[in-house]
Amino acid sequence: MGALLDLVQLRTFVAIAECGGFGRAASALRTSQPTVSQHVRSLERVIGQPLVERTGRSTRFTLAGEALLVEARRLLAVHDEAMGRLGAERPAALSVGAVEHAGYAALPDLLGALMSALPAQDVVFRLDRSTTLAEATMRGTLDMALILGVVPNVGGRQVATLPLRWLGAPGWFLPPPDRPVPLVAFQEPCSLRGQAVRVLERLGWSVRITTEATNLEGVLAAARARLGLALLPTAYGVPDGLEEIAPLPRQEAVGLRLVSRQGLDPAIEARAGEALNAFFSSVARFSGSRSEQVPIGNSN
Repeated sequence: MGALLDLVQLRTFVAIAECGGFGRAASALRTSQPTVSQHVRSLERVIGQPLVERTGRSTRFTLAGEALLVEARRLLAVHDEAMGRLGAERPAALSVGAVEHAGYAALPDLLGALMSALPAQDVVFRLDRSTTLAEATMRGTLDMALILGVVPNVGGRQVATLPLRWLGAPGWFLPPPDRPVPLVAFQEPCSLRGQAVRVLERLGWSVRITTEATNLEGVLAAARARLGLALLPTAYGVPDGLEEIAPLPRQEAVGLRLVSRQGLDPAIEARAGEALNAFFSSVARFSGSRSEQVPIGNSN
């Protein structure tokens, strides 16, 4: 018999796709990043082709990897259904979405706070944009999601308030009024991108989008490379390698909201909300003495 696909390794592979990378998958699975990498290498030996490729700091699936991802989800679904019919199904995991990098450097601590509040639940994270997470929660494919309050008509409860900061590379200056302001931002749709453009135009500048990114790391890299100004919500203060552009008017803080699917046990929602509120309150207190800061949240 030839080599066989390992279900544990397939779950790891799916987690990489759903969490957005090896490190985040390791945190969500409560394992180490070397273990995640080892699982991928084992799958590559079975398939006989590379499954992932690195482009700079990011990782993406190859065509073979995309094909395996489809089959992995199918195989895991069939396996879990069979275990259910045999009366040996795993307890249902609590699926929690979070705006991209809502846990950034603090994802293990954030996951730990939720697990401590919900000891009977197996918590699984999914990182994505706020609009996508809100839609998934409304459809019932996510139990709960942490999203930015810029998404309209989502309800839920506010668990934190994140200050909005105008950020640029050290020594970056605004251009004179007769020249456009270069702006780096997330790809549309993005509410904060629109807010930045409106504020700058009211101040008399025209705006030129110099860089569009699909993730937070892309926006930060473009700002550090002096490609433009960025408007970002932050939890830990000013990110390393950037500084706040003081002449621009301070923007109102944006709320971080916890939304839940219809029918979720209210006690679970209440405990999760209390744990998240306490977690972000401690982050806010800690950030005052932290020298290396990281932002929190994708704008949509």
